[in-house]
Amino acid sequence: MTCIGKVSKGKVVLPDGTAVRVDTIHVESASRPALDPKFSQFIGMADDLPSDLAENLDHYLHGHPKK
Repeated sequence: MTCIGKVSKGKVVLPDGTAVRVDTIHVESASRPALDPKFSQFIGMADDLPSDLAENLDHYLHGHPKK
């Protein structure tokens, strides 16, 4: 069964009396490398990128107006 709720103030809100099941998941330790070691040779290669690249990626790729 699927029950649709909403998020209100950071909490999932469901109708009163709704039966729920919570499953936990295992998350690997944050100490693992962020990138596969085979990509380590590329770290630092792009040192001349615009400082707003993440925010304006569509501008740089497709010519959309900057945000």
